[in-house]
Amino acid sequence: MALEFGREQVLAYRAAAQGLDRSTDDPDKLAVFDLGVQHSAAHTARLALSARLPDGDEDPFADGSAYAVLWSVRGAPHLHRRADLTHLARALWPRGEADAHSRLAAERKPLKEAGIGSLEAFATAAKVLRSVVTRPMPKGEVSSAVTEKLPDAYSYDCRSCKARHVYGGLLQHVGLPAGVRQEFDTSPPVLAPLEKRPAVPTKPAGTADVVRAYLRLHGPATAADAASYFGTSQAELRHSWPDGLVEVRADGRKCWLPEEDLAALRGASAPDHVRLLPPLDPFLQSRDRDLLVPDPARQKEVWKILGNPGAVLVRGDVAGVWRARTAGRKRLAVTVRGFGRISRTERALLAEEAERMAGVRGLTEAAVTYET
Repeated sequence: MALEFGREQVLAYRAAAQGLDRSTDDPDKLAVFDLGVQHSAAHTARLALSARLPDGDEDPFADGSAYAVLWSVRGAPHLHRRADLTHLARALWPRGEADAHSRLAAERKPLKEAGIGSLEAFATAAKVLRSVVTRPMPKGEVSSAVTEKLPDAYSYDCRSCKARHVYGGLLQHVGLPAGVRQEFDTSPPVLAPLEKRPAVPTKPAGTADVVRAYLRLHGPATAADAASYFGTSQAELRHSWPDGLVEVRADGRKCWLPEEDLAALRGASAPDHVRLLPPLDPFLQSRDRDLLVPDPARQKEVWKILGNPGAVLVRGDVAGVWRARTAGRKRLAVTVRGFGRISRTERALLAEEAERMAGVRGLTEAAVTYET
């Protein structure tokens, strides 16, 4: 009979597995880097790392030789260890036609009508993007050059700018295998060739490793959860299902966890810390949102179609949301909306977290206010 674990224990396990206990001061040892940390112009990767490192001002972006931002998982920009990129490019490459088809969206119909297979589209787009980006170039210039080199079915007519563009989703899906990174802190984005980039993959390798990483960081989880995270179908993911897993029941669901992590799950207990997690934080990327935030109305507050807030994490549980703005030249104004009562002690800890967040943003002080 499968072991049973409740929601609180699962969340406590994930918080520790993802480094929210600040048990290491070495960014390179953070397990969240095994999948990458999603990044946006709103400092999300920096804030996610600040929530995990004892020294909140430590900035992996400062070491361009060790870390890079690339379009990778689901075509989204992620901060990665450079040492992992060759392996990740192969591990995330589509297994075959059905897998490639699952990852595309608006591109599917025009490609099919033109007789172009989805896997062929991945390979062709990756090679063209690689050939175009041989020096730092603005994203718009890259898009135009790639559009010119690809057959017409790879692009669409943009009504707003009255020009033709390669499908952005396809372009971003092939960023990592093409060996194209983003320069840090540029607006608009500047793309550049990855140094010593390997050839475009011809077949996947090591996919089970990244699936195992998902189950370790976001587990116990189902195959459907993992498939959703990687943007593919459950049927395709099953071909890369790792060995050495143990079946458990998590909050009533049949789930899987690497066997070597079972002891950590058994011993997990609610942490005593609070954290201000940014939008797109790894903790919020688990696909079982009903477990993370059981109330459907509160789910809509945490995950919006556009403009997600950050999340307030109290004792391993999502206890509210936050937004921040710059007030004057030096001050960060943070507004917290709690889902329930936030104690005086917890508010004092949140004030400390807001100060850390201000430092990441280059500000010297922070103030927290609470909405009811």
